[in-house]
Amino acid sequence: MDDRDVIGNGSGAESRLLPVAALVAGMVSLQCGAAFAKGLFPVIGPSGVTALRVGFSALILLAVWRPWRRSLGRRDAGWIVLYGAALGAMNLMFYQALRTIPLGPAVAIEFAGPLAVALSASRRAADLFWIGLAVLGLGLLLPLGGAGALDPVGVAYALGAALAWALYILFGQRAGRGHGGQAVSLGMATAALLALPFGLAEAGASLFTPAALAGGLAVAVASSALPYSLEMFALRRLDRQSFGVLMSVEPAIASLAALLVLGERLDGVQGFAIACVVAASLGVTLRGRPAGPSP
Repeated sequence: MDDRDVIGNGSGAESRLLPVAALVAGMVSLQCGAAFAKGLFPVIGPSGVTALRVGFSALILLAVWRPWRRSLGRRDAGWIVLYGAALGAMNLMFYQALRTIPLGPAVAIEFAGPLAVALSASRRAADLFWIGLAVLGLGLLLPLGGAGALDPVGVAYALGAALAWALYILFGQRAGRGHGGQAVSLGMATAALLALPFGLAEAGASLFTPAALAGGLAVAVASSALPYSLEMFALRRLDRQSFGVLMSVEPAIASLAALLVLGERLDGVQGFAIACVVAASLGVTLRGRPAGPSP
C-alpha cells in the first residue's frame, strides 16, 4: 500500500482538496517569487537575478539528489546539457522580458511554447479552435500599436523564452528517461553555469553583496524549490488532466501577483488576451493533450 491508497480511504473531496491546494500554492509562490525578483532588477539587473535564482536552485537540488552517486552515459549527458541550456536560456530571456513588460502578459506569451508542443502532433479539426484562440490572445499582446501596446523588445524576449520552454520540454523528456532527480539537478547546474557570466557582466561585484545574495536565495526558494516540491506532491495525487487544467490558470495568477506585489495593472485588451491564452490552454488540456511541465 502506498500513500495514494491511504489518501483514497478518506472522502473524495478531502483527497482532492489537499493536492489542489498544494498546486495552487505552488503557482502563487512561483509568480510571487517572479514579482519579487522584478523588484531586485534596480540592484543587480535581470541577468543578476537569474544567475542567483538558478545558482541557488542548483545548489539545493545538488544537495538533495547528489547526482554524482550514479553513473552517467555520454548520450544521457548530452541530453542533460541541452536540457540545462534550454532551462538557463528560458530564465534569462524571461527575466529580460520582465524588465519592460508586465508579469501577466509575459507569462501568457511564454505559454506559447508549451501550447505549441501540445498542439504540434494534433490531427483533430476541433483543435484548430484552440489554436485560433491562442493566436488571437498572443496577437493582442504583440506590439501592433495603440496606447496599451507592449514594448517590442520585451515581447521579443518573452517569445524567446517561449521557444526555450518548448525546447526545455522536448530535451527534458529525453534527459529524464534515466533518473529524474539526476537529470533535474545536473540540468539546473548547467543552467547556472550558463547564466552566471551574464549575471557577472551585468551586476559585477554587486552580485555578491549580502542583500543581493539574500534576495537571490529568497527568489530561488519561492520560484523553484517550494513550487517544484508542491507540484511533485500534487502530481502524485492528481490525474494528468486535472493537473494540466489547474496549471492552465498560471497566467491569470501571474497577473494577480503582479497587481498585488508590483501594482501592475492591465488594460482591458491585455486582460482579454490573457483570458484567451488561459482558455486555449484549458481546452487543449481537456482534449487530452497537457501543455507540458512548468519552468
